[in-house]
Amino acid sequence: MGKALIRKKKRKAKYGQLLLAVLGVLFVFVCYQNMAFLGDVPALGQLVGYAREEIAVSAWKNCMMAMVCEQKEAPLTLESFLMQKIEDFYPICAFNESIAEYDTQIESDLNAGMVAENEQESHREKEKEQKEEKSKKKKEQKKEAEKKEEEDKQTEQDKKDEATVAEAAEAAGQGGKAVEIPREKLNDFDYLLQNFYQVDRTTTIDSSELNAQAMLDKDMKLQGGNENVQILIYHTHSQEGYADSAPGDPASSVVAVGERLTQLLTEKYGFHVLHHTGEYDVADRDNAYSYAGPALEQVLAENPSIEVVIDLHRDGVAEGTHLVSEVNGKQTAQIMFFNGLSRTTKNGNIAYLANPNLADNLAFSFQLKLAAEEYYPGFARATYLKGYRYNLHYRPKSLLVEVGAQTNTFEEAMNAMEPLADIIHRVLAP
Repeated sequence: MGKALIRKKKRKAKYGQLLLAVLGVLFVFVCYQNMAFLGDVPALGQLVGYAREEIAVSAWKNCMMAMVCEQKEAPLTLESFLMQKIEDFYPICAFNESIAEYDTQIESDLNAGMVAENEQESHREKEKEQKEEKSKKKKEQKKEAEKKEEEDKQTEQDKKDEATVAEAAEAAGQGGKAVEIPREKLNDFDYLLQNFYQVDRTTTIDSSELNAQAMLDKDMKLQGGNENVQILIYHTHSQEGYADSAPGDPASSVVAVGERLTQLLTEKYGFHVLHHTGEYDVADRDNAYSYAGPALEQVLAENPSIEVVIDLHRDGVAEGTHLVSEVNGKQTAQIMFFNGLSRTTKNGNIAYLANPNLADNLAFSFQLKLAAEEYYPGFARATYLKGYRYNLHYRPKSLLVEVGAQTNTFEEAMNAMEPLADIIHRVLAP
C-alpha cells in the first residue's frame, strides 16, 4: 500500500515536470512568434554565433580570472531578479537585446547609388526645365519680332496710303484725277457691289439695276441755263448738328453746311441754287419725310426749272466712329450718297412708294461716287441702298447726302463742302 502510493506520487511528479516542460516550450514558442511578428526574430546563424560567443567568453573567463575585474553589482530589485531568472532559463531574450543594428556595405552602396541617381534625375529635370524656358523665350522673342515686323509693315503701308491720299488731293486740286478706275472692272457686278455699295438687309438689288455701263451712259448734265433755279438744296432733318454744335442753332447745324454748299456752287461754279431752310423734324422726326413732301412739291411747282434736288443730312454712327479724311491738307468729314429702292426683301416692290425716277437716281449717285473715288479717294463712303423712297422721286437727278456724323466737328463738315461742290460740278457741268 505504501509503495503503491509512492509510485503514484512519482508518476504525478513526472507528469508535472513534463507539463512544465511543455509549457516552457510553448512559452518559448510564443515569445519567438512575438519577436517574429515585431520583426526582431534572430536568424539561425545568429543563434549559433551567439552560442559560440557564449562558450568562448565562458572559457576565457575561466582562464583569465585574474584579468577580469569584478564589477560592482547593482542593487538587486524584484524586477532585475525576475529578468535575470528569465534570461537564465531563456538566453534568447538576452541575445535579442545584444543584436546591434547596422547598415551593411551593400545597403550603404545602395543608398549612395539612390542618392546619386536622385541627384542626376534632379539635374536632368533642371536641365529640361532650363531648355524649355529657353525655348519658350525664343518663341516669345520670335513672336514679338514678327509682331514688330508686321507693325512696321503696317506703318509703312499707312505712310504710303497717306502719301497716296495727299497726292490724290493735290492732283484733284490741280484738276486732274488721282486714280483711274478701269471701266471693265465696273462691269463686274460683284466688284461694283463690294467696292461701291452697301445694301441694307431690308432690301435687295441685282445687276439689272446696278449696271455700271448703263448708269454711265445716262447724261446727267444740266440742260437749262443758270438764269433760272437749277439746283434745290433742302434738309428733311434740319435739327441735325455736330459734336461741337449748339443745340437748335442753325448757324452750326447741317443747315449752315447746306448754306456753305450753296455758296460754293453759286460763287465758284456759277450754278443757280435755291437753299430751302424749312423745318420738318422739330415736332415729329419720324414723319419728317411725310411733312417735307408737300413743301417740296410747292417749291418745285414754283420753280419748274429745277433739275437737281439735294437733301443734305448728317449721319448717326457709334460714338467711337470718326468719319474723317484729309483733303487739301484739311481734316474733312466723309460723305455718303444714299438711295431708296422702294422695295423690301420681305414684301417686294412697295406700290404706294413707287419711284419712276429710280434708274436715274441710281445713275446720278453712281456718277458722283465714281468722281469722288477718282478725284478724292477715301472721301466718299460706300453708297447706301435701303428699302423705302425718301422723297427721291420728284426729279430724275434727286440725291440724299450724309455729311459726316454726330462725332465729326462742325469745321470738318464745312470742309467737306469744297470737294463735294467740285464733284457735283464735274458731273453736272455741260
